[in-house]
Amino acid sequence: MAGSRSCTRLMGVYILLFAPFFALGSATSQVPFLMWSSERLPPLASPAAGHIASYEQLSAYLTSAFSSGSHTVLLFLQDKLSKDDFTVFGGVFGNKEDSAFKNIEDAMQTSASKVTLPSLEWSGSFNMAALLQEKLGVSPVLVDADTLSHLTIKTSASNLLLINLPYCSSLQKSCKEVLHENDEIIGKVLSSMKAKNIPYTAIYTGFQPSRVISETPISDQPVGRSLLQAAVSEVKPPIMFNVSGGPCIMLWAQNLNVSLGPNLPWTDLAQETPSLVGSLCNGSTSRLVLTYQSGFTLSFSMSKRFYSVSAREWFSLDAVELQHANLHASYIASRDINAPAEYSFHCQSVATFGDALLSKNITEGNSSEWKLNFINFQIQGFGLSSTNFSYASDCATFFTPAIWMGLVTVLLTLLILVYGLHMIMQINTMDRFDDPKGPSISVPQSE
Repeated sequence: MAGSRSCTRLMGVYILLFAPFFALGSATSQVPFLMWSSERLPPLASPAAGHIASYEQLSAYLTSAFSSGSHTVLLFLQDKLSKDDFTVFGGVFGNKEDSAFKNIEDAMQTSASKVTLPSLEWSGSFNMAALLQEKLGVSPVLVDADTLSHLTIKTSASNLLLINLPYCSSLQKSCKEVLHENDEIIGKVLSSMKAKNIPYTAIYTGFQPSRVISETPISDQPVGRSLLQAAVSEVKPPIMFNVSGGPCIMLWAQNLNVSLGPNLPWTDLAQETPSLVGSLCNGSTSRLVLTYQSGFTLSFSMSKRFYSVSAREWFSLDAVELQHANLHASYIASRDINAPAEYSFHCQSVATFGDALLSKNITEGNSSEWKLNFINFQIQGFGLSSTNFSYASDCATFFTPAIWMGLVTVLLTLLILVYGLHMIMQINTMDRFDDPKGPSISVPQSE
């Protein structure tokens, strides 16, 4: 019973912290605000779904919280933080061992009172340290977990202790590792305060958001039925490389996901607009070079050949290259990535793992842990006559393993049925019992 209650409380914290809140209005920058204390805090109603707390609302609440008496405030100010960080790197279904915020979650559950604002309005002038300095009347003191244990804290006056925390900004560590290390620092600071038996109020927030979420007003969304043409117009156009004679190469993908390490997050290059400098095409080869402002360069090399067996020309995707920060990786495309020269090629997933259509070229490249995953991918390097793709040759064959299993099952069932009917038709009755004019059967009786 106690285990179920703790699990219920933990799920309640997850629902409060990590549930998506959709605000009304245009694009809004937001940071989460977590506050817990070893003492009682003034009550604050839980924000309704879609509500973004303003800077003025937070200021009014802090005024009521620190209006009287002396307070020791621990401000854990991370370089960047968004509510999506809790969703992505928090524990799944209450599994705290997998969470990057284990100590924060424990502190929120065991504190005397807590306040959570999943969406706090942020602007360039937002300064949490300055706001707390105004409410407490003291200047912030920059400390870390190691020096705090040797620091003498006078509880007779208010104290504002500032602990700066980094955010994932390099390729050396994943975001989850950085957030986990920050959580360990927070846990060490809280343990030091408990060892000193000093009442405190802790605040965890970000100096700026790590993600800016564009939110569309509900009033702008179409209600009821809408024309299919209106929905199609929202689809992003394909990437097109033109020469003097017209379009030469076209590419479209729902997602162009790249990852620079096994524990690093995916980056979707399809959300950026690339430069096509370096692309080329002629009668036999085509090369599409996509250079993005984020520092990535993605290249697709294609060739066209004539095959006498089919008596027609086919094009194939030969290689894909990824470059970033003076490092690059090369991948050889499978023979399945091909189509007639006048067609385009389409595949739901082109990846370097699983049922990989791209394999690492060990003779080229100096990064072996990079991964690619192209979703709903379509490309055409030859035979373009307009701004639309030609008929697509899909990588998924018509006779999939499931279809073959179904056909074999139906065939076996049909054979059994035919054999059964044949056996039934071969059954003959005895004519002797059916003919009344035939000789009678005598059965000798034994004495």
